[in-house]
Amino acid sequence: ILLCTFFLSNLAIVDMSYASSNVPKMLANLVSQNRTISFVPCIMQIYLYMAFAHAECLILVVMSYDRFVAICHPLRYSVVMSWRTCTVLAVTSWVFSFLSVLVHVALILRLPFCGPHVINHFFCQILSVLKLACANTRLSRVVIFVACVFILLGPLCLVLVSYTRILSAILRIQSREGRRKAFSTCSSHLCVVGLFFGSAIVIYMAPKSRHPEEQQKILSLFYSLFNPMLNPVIYSLRN
Repeated sequence: ILLCTFFLSNLAIVDMSYASSNVPKMLANLVSQNRTISFVPCIMQIYLYMAFAHAECLILVVMSYDRFVAICHPLRYSVVMSWRTCTVLAVTSWVFSFLSVLVHVALILRLPFCGPHVINHFFCQILSVLKLACANTRLSRVVIFVACVFILLGPLCLVLVSYTRILSAILRIQSREGRRKAFSTCSSHLCVVGLFFGSAIVIYMAPKSRHPEEQQKILSLFYSLFNPMLNPVIYSLRN
């Protein structure tokens, strides 16, 4: 229980930081006529937004592995998921997330922006900012796509593998009450994974022709604002 709370605490910190990176400025723009943001804060917003998004992906994968060990190897749980192991997994997730996003920021900083300097979005979203560049952004878009493969599809596959093994273990439980408790343990995490990865994949990996720009903006808003709000509700109600 303590280790589960440790990962939930990390997820809560990610969600609070994630929303705080763009929501205050977005709310200020809604009540103000002066809807401007300078270049450096915009780049910082992109960096923090993507770093916390990457961190959430990795924390969710770590949580799925934690559930896998707890259900499939309960007697070895305290040995496999020791405090040292959990701390290393959490710190690695945070450090890797913040370092990996530096590549995207470096590619944006090398681009010239000639104008018009109007971002067609609620905040400085990287794809919307790239549209303002007056140079070829193909490299940046390729890097974003490759990052999505490793940060979205890779972790999602690991989560699905973990839950396939978990489902197999649950179905072997003889007790009906035991199966119910096992499913209950995993259902909240599966809801969060589905919401987070589903919306992110649609935004960054689905063909743009299938999703008009206004629809992309609404999906980004859901991904960045409502997901962090829903996570505490989902986990609190399930717990």
